[in-house]
Amino acid sequence: MKYWTGYLTAAIIGAITWALTRLGAKFTTLVDMVYPYVTRTLQDMLARWSSGVDFCLWQMLALAAVVILIASIVLMIILRWNPIRWFGWVLAACSMVFLLHTMVYGLNYYAGPLAEDIRLEVADSYTLDELTSAAAYYRDQANGLAEQMERDANGDPKFDSFGALAEQAENGFHNLVYRDTCPVFAGSTLPVKELGWADLYSSMGITGVTMGLTGEAAVNPQTPAVGLPFTMCHEMAHRMCIATEGDANFAAFLAGQANDSLQFRYSAYFMAYRYCYSALRSVNTEEAAGAAARVASGVGAKMQHDLDQYDAFFAKKRNDTATRVADAANDTYLKASGDKAGVASYGQVADLLVAWHIQQVVLPAITEQQVPFDPYDESQVDLSGIANAREPQPTEAPADGGVG
Repeated sequence: MKYWTGYLTAAIIGAITWALTRLGAKFTTLVDMVYPYVTRTLQDMLARWSSGVDFCLWQMLALAAVVILIASIVLMIILRWNPIRWFGWVLAACSMVFLLHTMVYGLNYYAGPLAEDIRLEVADSYTLDELTSAAAYYRDQANGLAEQMERDANGDPKFDSFGALAEQAENGFHNLVYRDTCPVFAGSTLPVKELGWADLYSSMGITGVTMGLTGEAAVNPQTPAVGLPFTMCHEMAHRMCIATEGDANFAAFLAGQANDSLQFRYSAYFMAYRYCYSALRSVNTEEAAGAAARVASGVGAKMQHDLDQYDAFFAKKRNDTATRVADAANDTYLKASGDKAGVASYGQVADLLVAWHIQQVVLPAITEQQVPFDPYDESQVDLSGIANAREPQPTEAPADGGVG
């Protein structure tokens, strides 16, 4: 029995974790009412604690765990420990870490969607025209901002240093909370950290990681500059307990477009266009292909340069095998945490972007075009059925010879 104690411990911990996730899935309203606010406060406390060092504390803890694991293997060989018993306790330790993660952060995946918190009406589906219109809108906004960006001799946009951008990221969330009255973004706005071992993460196509156990939001410093502000806001949104990837992407857009910095606004609309255009390209019809071609033809030269540079970076850095492994691991983690779409949830931001475009751009424009009601304007008032109502009289031209 002593050989199976570790496995029994892991099973008990796993059962507790599973029970918590089932409760979260069943009582989503209760989770949404309480859990995000508690964990947001906890994340703020952890972020302040871990901000005492510039490097990612969780990476050092992960490295220490690997060293301990290797040392235990060596001891197992030297001291002739039973490998079955050894593996059971390793499994129990991993189970405990995942349980702690679930308690501290993971149940946010079962909280309500961000759209409900910001009163955004999202339809189950959108027409091709609505998606095309949204993609064209974000393209036009990004085109205009691209023209305003200062550029170097190679035509690349000039962005501030990583540290300066990390400090500026707070501004967008501050404006969302205090100007636009969106309290869901009232979480920790401490600057994100640089993600260590950047080459490794770049090879896997990873631009950022947020660790709930330490309250650290970290961004790969090798991320192309045009996408760096957006990615910083994305990871900060995770630290604010906006867990699902689609919602975090949308939060990044909202924070970017609300930022006083031109660099953040450009990054926000640039990435919004990429997501909407990608969604348009994914529609497998000739009509959609034609619409995508028309939208792409409207991209300005400067923005196209930035798009090409962005894609070229990942094409050069990304390793196909490493990316597949990372995507598989991330997909498994997201689904196990409650995000049923897995890695596909990153692209779900397009639905939110289309909804935002309709609500913030299309509908206000229609309202402005309507003629204000004037009760004294007889052409706007239906007088039929009203006794003694005066019928509009036709205008008569003056007779010949009259005064005129």
